[in-house]
Amino acid sequence: MHFTTVAKLLRGLGYSLQANAKTREGASHPDRDAQFRHIGETVKAALEAGEPAISVDAKKRELVGDFKAVGRELAPKGRPVEVRTHDFKDKQLGHAIPYGVLDLTREEGWVSVGIDANTAQFAATSIEGWWEHLGRERYPQATTLTITADCGGSNGNRLRLWKAELQRLADATGLSVKVCHFPPGTSKWNKIEHRLFSFISQNWRGKPLVSHEVIVNLIAATSTRTGLKVYARLDERSYPRQLVVTDEQLAAVNLKGHEFHPEWNYTISPTSTGATESSR
Repeated sequence: MHFTTVAKLLRGLGYSLQANAKTREGASHPDRDAQFRHIGETVKAALEAGEPAISVDAKKRELVGDFKAVGRELAPKGRPVEVRTHDFKDKQLGHAIPYGVLDLTREEGWVSVGIDANTAQFAATSIEGWWEHLGRERYPQATTLTITADCGGSNGNRLRLWKAELQRLADATGLSVKVCHFPPGTSKWNKIEHRLFSFISQNWRGKPLVSHEVIVNLIAATSTRTGLKVYARLDERSYPRQLVVTDEQLAAVNLKGHEFHPEWNYTISPTSTGATESSR
């Protein structure tokens, strides 16, 4: 049977060419909904107490250079922006890793654009950057910082380095750091995804990310009708990929697990030694 005939018959039966749709989340944890409620209650309590609460995550790594960008942008007819035919990393321009912090009280985001590796050290440094440049002024009376994060990536709940770096953050800021992780496979529910990253993606749609400066400027230019404001800074520091946190170092983290799923929910408080050193 001729191909066109088969195609006509299939269309007559209601068939059409369709792309795969990401809808299956896989097996969900039995306490998934309960964890969502716990996160909501924890954040609500923080906001009602006037304490800062943030949502954090890293956006996907982006190649820097004149590469084809997703989406389309208005341009004179017949004169599209010319880009490279192949997406091979430019060794001189490298890549960019945007790590975001969304203030859950305000329509305000902070993005550190890294050029090295997406590690727990980079994640914690990005959060510290938000606190130094925005958070400290917004919340001068703060005693606790509540963080909602995914279970994986550079801020994964099983990473020793993440917890060691949060101890450093707590000691440097004097804040108790309260963390609530979303259950595995539910990262799309993290508010930073649809209240910050989605708008950044829309803002640079169709625009080749030709330099780190362009990336930072596009992120900082992101806004919404509801008043979203975004701050962005380039982080040119190097972050070693395989830092080892020893058992002794992990034991020194002043961590207390919450009663409900302590592997997902815990608080890291400043140590007396760290607080003394940070005040010097």
